[in-house]
Amino acid sequence: MQMQDLKNIADEQAGQIADAIKALDIASKKKELATLKNESEASDFWQDNQAAQATMQKIAALEQQIAPWEDLQAAATDMQELVGLNDESLRPEIETQMKTLRKKFEAQQKELAYSGPYDHGNAILNFYAGAGGTDAQDWAQMMLRMYTRYGEKEGYKVALLDESAGDEAGIKSATLEVKGNLAYGKLKGENGVHRLVRLSPFNSDNLRQTSFAKVEVLPEIDKPEQVPLDDKDLRIDVFRAGGHGGQSVNTTDSAVRVTHLPTNITVSIQNERSQIQNKETALTILRSKLAALQIEQHKETIAELKGPSQANEWGSQIRNYVLHPYKQVKDLRTKYETADVDKVLDGDLASLIEANAKHQIT
Repeated sequence: MQMQDLKNIADEQAGQIADAIKALDIASKKKELATLKNESEASDFWQDNQAAQATMQKIAALEQQIAPWEDLQAAATDMQELVGLNDESLRPEIETQMKTLRKKFEAQQKELAYSGPYDHGNAILNFYAGAGGTDAQDWAQMMLRMYTRYGEKEGYKVALLDESAGDEAGIKSATLEVKGNLAYGKLKGENGVHRLVRLSPFNSDNLRQTSFAKVEVLPEIDKPEQVPLDDKDLRIDVFRAGGHGGQSVNTTDSAVRVTHLPTNITVSIQNERSQIQNKETALTILRSKLAALQIEQHKETIAELKGPSQANEWGSQIRNYVLHPYKQVKDLRTKYETADVDKVLDGDLASLIEANAKHQIT
């Protein structure tokens, strides 16, 4: 390869890295990091321990996002300078370094799938049983377990915020909180309808049954100023929690239902015994739903939002899970498939999620 060819490749690599840095808005992240570091140096910074820890976690997350791209940019600049020497004796070294830089860039390029405004934050997952009766409610519970196990495998902090038990088995709905860096970015592609095909354990003939369940993935908005709500747009109802008995039944009217009147979005929470806790959780989920709706509808303000469309709620699935007559999980968007259904149902979703991330940037 001629030195001019190497120069062209070096310039192309540097340009691709610069484009990625721009797309990820690394410059804004560096400004935010500098601001947070200044705050952390204040004499009274640790007076509010909880807030201070949250700031330090944000600093660590930003450093983790920025450092690899700064290293790549520095390596690309060094490469251009090395090629600029036009020294034929350096050609083997240059070619080797170029291959290394290319591999590092390709490995880091997956970050481009996580360049959304909330991608590096926490996620809230809502599960809903769809068509299929008891089998669908059981499938919804299987999905709840699957994503709980996935979160645990990834080292995330996972908490069940709310759950409505099924009539005979499984769940009608549930809400899961997943906390950790890139939780929303990785899980946002799981949003949609999931289809299960298996021999039903709930009928005497053990016939093959198709069931549907939906997972709604939201960015967790735990700071009210991120998505401001107008009190006049809210209707808050308090009621007594229902359930099958035991710990799931509250002895006071502590369950809370919050309705956002402009969009008719409703959130109900009943897990906590405290009405205040249930209200705060419901408002957090409402803000998260509105943030997700803003992303979907490309609106600048909450006032511009229209209610979510439910027309295709159970109409088209994103993934099939087949347990009979053969075993296969197939993602209908990326075409990724695996026969190891048991591992997937036990939370081994990393390959499916990575395939979707690559699909988003191709």
